[in-house]
Amino acid sequence: MKRLAAMLLLTALILSGCAGPATPPAPPAAVESGDYYTIYSGELTTINYLVTSTTVEAGAAANCVDGLVEYDNLGVLKPALAESWEVSPDGLTWTFKIREGVKWVTWEGKEYADVTAQDWVDALKYIFDPANASRVANFAFGAIKNGEEYYNGQVTDFNEVGVKALDKYTLQYTLKAPIPYFLTMLTWVSFFPVNGQFLAEVGEKFGTDNQNILYCGPYIMTVFEPQTQRIFEKNESYWDKDNVFIKTLNYKYNKEASTLAPDLFLNGEITGSGISSAIIADWMSDPARKDLVSPAPTSWYSYFYAFNFNPQFEEEYEPENWRTVVNNANFRRSIFYALDRRAAMLTSEPYNPDRRLSNSLTPRFFTNVDGVDFTDVGPMAEITARDSFNPEEALKYREIAKQELEGKATFPVKMPMPFNSSSTDWTNRVQVVEQQLENLLGSDYIDVIPISYPPTNFLTNSRRSGMYAIQECNGGPGFVDPDAYTAIFMPGNSTLWSSFEMATEYLDEDGKNTYAKMIEEARAEVLDSKRRFELFAEAEAFLINEAVFIPYAVGGGGYQATKLMPFSQPWSLSLNGILFKGAKVLDHAVSTEEFEQIYEQWLADREAALREAAGQ
Repeated sequence: MKRLAAMLLLTALILSGCAGPATPPAPPAAVESGDYYTIYSGELTTINYLVTSTTVEAGAAANCVDGLVEYDNLGVLKPALAESWEVSPDGLTWTFKIREGVKWVTWEGKEYADVTAQDWVDALKYIFDPANASRVANFAFGAIKNGEEYYNGQVTDFNEVGVKALDKYTLQYTLKAPIPYFLTMLTWVSFFPVNGQFLAEVGEKFGTDNQNILYCGPYIMTVFEPQTQRIFEKNESYWDKDNVFIKTLNYKYNKEASTLAPDLFLNGEITGSGISSAIIADWMSDPARKDLVSPAPTSWYSYFYAFNFNPQFEEEYEPENWRTVVNNANFRRSIFYALDRRAAMLTSEPYNPDRRLSNSLTPRFFTNVDGVDFTDVGPMAEITARDSFNPEEALKYREIAKQELEGKATFPVKMPMPFNSSSTDWTNRVQVVEQQLENLLGSDYIDVIPISYPPTNFLTNSRRSGMYAIQECNGGPGFVDPDAYTAIFMPGNSTLWSSFEMATEYLDEDGKNTYAKMIEEARAEVLDSKRRFELFAEAEAFLINEAVFIPYAVGGGGYQATKLMPFSQPWSLSLNGILFKGAKVLDHAVSTEEFEQIYEQWLADREAALREAAGQ
C-alpha cells in the first residue's frame, strides 16, 4: 500500500517536471542584491487573493502568502508550508504535514497567529461560498470532492467537502477523481491559506488594502497607495528568510510606464525595462546601449494559428464557402506548410527569431516523464524536429485540395484574419503573413483579408464570436500536465473557442469528435504516467498532422534591459517573472553574452534536476 502511494506521488512529481530534493546551486556568495525598482500603469483592483483571477493580482499575493508547495528557479516543485505529504493508493486522498512555527503577521510585521491546517479549510470555505464571487472557485471545485456541489447548494454541510484539518498541523484533501498533477495546482491562489479569525474580524474589508490581509510569505506590502505606489518589504518573520535576497520591492505608478521605462532605466531610476520592437534597432545601433540589452525570458503561453470550423463572419467574406474548405484536411495542409513562421516572427524578434518558434502546442521543457520531454514522446519527436514551412508540400497539397474541392467551393477562398490594432508587431505580422501566403499559394487560390479590431473587447468581438477564418491565438496552462494544452481544442471549451467540435470530417456515426475520444482515453490513464504521456502525445500529433492548427511560437521573449539576475526568480507556471523569492538585483545591466552563459548553466542544472527526479 505504501509502495503504491509512493508510486502515485512520484508520478505526480514527474508529471510536474520535478521531484522534491533537487535544488539549484546557490548563486555565488559574493553576489549581493540591491533593491528592486519599477513603474507600472495597471493598478491592482483587489488584494483579496481568494477571489482574484488576474496574474498581476495573484502575483502580488504570491509574494506575500505561501502555499503548500513552491517552484524553485529551475521549475522544480518542492515543499513550502507543507513539509511532506502522502497519497492514498487510489490517488484520491492527499495528506499534508504543515510546517510548524510559521507565523501570520500584520502589515506592520506584528505576529498575529500560527499558520495551521485549518487555514486551508477556511480558505476553501470562503472560496466555495458563491456570495464571495470568487473567480478562482471553479479551478478548486473542479478537483475537490463535493466542492462544486457545495458551491451550487446541492450539498449544504461543508463537512462533506473534501478538505479537512485532521489536527493542528495535518491537512487532508479528498479529490473527486485522481489528478496526477494535483501538486502543481497547489501553487495557484485557489489553494492558498487564510486565517479564519482574521477573515471574520475584517469581513468585507478583506483584501481591500494592504492592512486588511495577513502575511506568511517572503514579503509584506507595507505601502499601498493606488495610482501612486506600493512597496513590499522583506518579511523578517518568514520561515525561509535566508533565501530572500531583495529587501525592498518598489513600485511607482506612471500611466506612461511602457513608454518611459527605457529612459528611466538609462537614468538609473528603475531596475529593468522592456525594449520594444519599435526602439530595439536604435538601442542595438548604439554601442553604449547595445551592451545593456539582453533577451527577455519566454513564457509558457503557446501561440498558434487556429482555423475556424464554425465561421460567423459577414456574408461578404463567404462563410459557407470557408466552412466547406476548412473541412478539407488537404486545404488546411496547404496553408500549414505554406506559412513561413520565421518571417512572421521577425516582426517581434528581428535579431533572434528562432528562439521563440515552436513546432508543438505544448512548449518544450513544460513537462517530462522519466526524464523525457513531452515533445520527444512518441510521434511528437518527429514533429518537434521538423520545420513546418515547406513550399513543395504546400504546393502539392494545394493541387490536391483544388481537385477534391472542385464543384464544391469557389476560389480564391476568402480568409478574414483579425488582429489587434493596438499591437504594432501584430499589425506588421498580419501584413507579412498575408503577402507571404498569397505569394506562395497564389492570389487565385486564397485571399487573406486582415481585419483590424480595437483593443477593447478584442477577443469577444473576434475570436469568441467566430469572426475569423484563421487567427493568431494563444493559450496558457493552469497546471503541469499535457492536458493543460490539449484541452484547448476539446469540444465545449468556452475559455478559448469550441469551433473544432464542428469539424464534420472528425465526427463518428454518433456525432462524437475523434479527438475528444483520444483525450478522454488519455485522461483516464492516471497511474501509468508513461502511458498517459504517450496517449496525449498521440492526440496532439493528430491535431498537428491533420493541420487543425499551425503551431507558431511561445510567448514572452523580446528584449529587455535589466539588472535582475536571469533565472534567479521562481520558474513559476502562471506567475513567471512576478515572484521574487530567491531573486537578486545586480549592480550592472545584464548583457546578451552574460544572459546566454547563465541560460546555458540553467539548462544544465534543470536537466540534472529532472534526471534526479526520474531516479537516473
